[in-house]
Amino acid sequence: MALLTRIRGPRDLDRLSSEQLEQLAGEIRTFLVDAVSKTGGHLGPNLGVVELTIALHRVFDSPRDRVLWDTGHQSYVHKLLTGRQDFSKLKMKGGLSGYPSQAESEHDVIENSHASTVLGWADGLAKANKILKKDDHVVAVIGDGALTGGMAWEALNNIADAKDRQVVIVVNDNERSYAPTIGGLANHLATLRTTDGYERFLARGKDILERTPVVGKPLYETLHGAKKGLKDFIAPQGMFEDLGLKYVGPIDGHDMEALESALTRAKRFGGPVIVHCLTEKGRGYQPALQDEADRFHAVGKIHPDTGLPISSSGADWTSVFGDEMVALGKEREDVVAITAAMLQPVGLDKFAKEFPERVFDVGIAEQHAAVSAAGLATGGLHPVFAVYATFLNRAFDQVLMDVALHKCGVTFVLDRAGVTGTDGASHNGMWDMSILQVVPGLRLAAPRDADQVRAQLREAVEVDDAPTVVRFSKGAVGPAVPAVRRVGGMDVLREAGTDRPDVLLVSVGALAPMCLEIAGLLDQQGISTTVVDPRWVKPVDEALAPLAEQHRVVVTVEDNSRVGGVGSAVSQALRDAGVDVPLRDFGIPPRFLDHASRGEVLAEIGLTAPDIARQVTGLVSRLDGRFEPGTARANGDGSAGKTAEAKADKADKADKAAKEKVAEPVRD
Repeated sequence: MALLTRIRGPRDLDRLSSEQLEQLAGEIRTFLVDAVSKTGGHLGPNLGVVELTIALHRVFDSPRDRVLWDTGHQSYVHKLLTGRQDFSKLKMKGGLSGYPSQAESEHDVIENSHASTVLGWADGLAKANKILKKDDHVVAVIGDGALTGGMAWEALNNIADAKDRQVVIVVNDNERSYAPTIGGLANHLATLRTTDGYERFLARGKDILERTPVVGKPLYETLHGAKKGLKDFIAPQGMFEDLGLKYVGPIDGHDMEALESALTRAKRFGGPVIVHCLTEKGRGYQPALQDEADRFHAVGKIHPDTGLPISSSGADWTSVFGDEMVALGKEREDVVAITAAMLQPVGLDKFAKEFPERVFDVGIAEQHAAVSAAGLATGGLHPVFAVYATFLNRAFDQVLMDVALHKCGVTFVLDRAGVTGTDGASHNGMWDMSILQVVPGLRLAAPRDADQVRAQLREAVEVDDAPTVVRFSKGAVGPAVPAVRRVGGMDVLREAGTDRPDVLLVSVGALAPMCLEIAGLLDQQGISTTVVDPRWVKPVDEALAPLAEQHRVVVTVEDNSRVGGVGSAVSQALRDAGVDVPLRDFGIPPRFLDHASRGEVLAEIGLTAPDIARQVTGLVSRLDGRFEPGTARANGDGSAGKTAEAKADKADKADKAAKEKVAEPVRD
């Protein structure tokens, strides 16, 4: 790593020779394989942009020139070249983010991990530069997968509107986002890849004709007048030029000399330019190149020599859903699946293999996916749209106005719901149960274990006159949590054992084991607790109000924002039913959460069994009016309170130790 360790900023690249630049590219690839294999992260995309990133930082002057990444998971090389070479805690608490981060570096402009937004940012920044009379450049690097999103084309339409805004759009075309990129745009880019001789053909023709006496120059001018038609015939980059965008390419994305030449020309142009670069995802690492599924797009901890996982954590929520979809597909021919460029990450790969004609990958276009699903439902099918919980945010209007308004039987399956942790603020699925509360007719299920994923998915697809949602967590799924009995549509997980119990604990989804632990801690303090899993959290079950009336306190625990979440819905339902009992809701505070492990994030926000048990103990204590918050029902001298506090602290430490033993798979 002789050269890499000497790079502290982009300008250190200026003094390197061509041979040294090639050496640096090799060192970076070696570093990435070694570092990411230890921590997990996005490996394939970054191996593919090594030369491109070096060329960008040699031609442009970051941070004065703004270099933007879409999506940000391809920014690891950018981090290395801007002085961040400690990858030992990548995506861990206190370490580097897996995406650009303003807190890390002045070279990171946008913390972009939701795709197809970078061109909108570039448009706004270029307009600001124009008004403020700055001659800085805005460079937007966008993957070919992100160009399948409609927002990218809305932005292109606006960028092309002004010919003097200095925007350079670098299309990183590796033919795949996660899996191979699909759709009309992908076919268009594929055509461009096969016609890279066009510019050489035109240049050679010009040279020959201009050296031809008498008729040469007039003939060239005539042919040049027909250039547009010839270009459309040979290489249809005319689509971009019809928008008013200068097109350069395709360029070999691993030829630094060609890259620098193309980027320098684009920089001098003075207006919006598209530079089309062909790169190879996973380049330089044979295990990645042999992975046809996604070229090691995102990996957990792996052996660097073989690329094989170091350990397995067992079945996860995603695979449980995927297997049940195959079973449903065999039973019902009307069940179809939709994915937004994430077939494997959301668990639909097995369904696609079994029923290839019943799976639709729409690209990174969640809004279109939701509307298309409405059309499929209206056409007589039952679509299941599997998507990360954080990405459904982008399709809210379509869920509301296209699916719900038209009473379409569409099932949305939300993977990575709740705190996901290592991918940071943008990937926590902490808003879905708040956003979706306002959608009329929508029904929302939060399974607590694998058995309930299977059962509630089947219940969801039986609904043909309204949208349904099934949301589950990230990582390994724990053991089954059995029910004692059922009240209405709710499962009682633990009986209080008294005629007038103290606490009704409403457990949401995957937090059921923690809620049972809370009940155990409360029991040690003499506080009787009933634990109930509502299963379907929207609408609130009618049986909840009379059950709540039998308790002194109602407590809700959810891995969703406290603002407008399940706790708020339960509170409103109790008020509407005239049930006047104290209610305390526990969930995620309304702020963006830094990257860390799931357990660390939960501990930081106080969403652990000991934390909640202490607060509920205090609440019940105040109702009793006999002792201070945080004490147990015992002596007035506080001795029992100290004992309770010690027990809670001990449980807290045990909880933390248990979490540290759990190795979460890193999947994006």
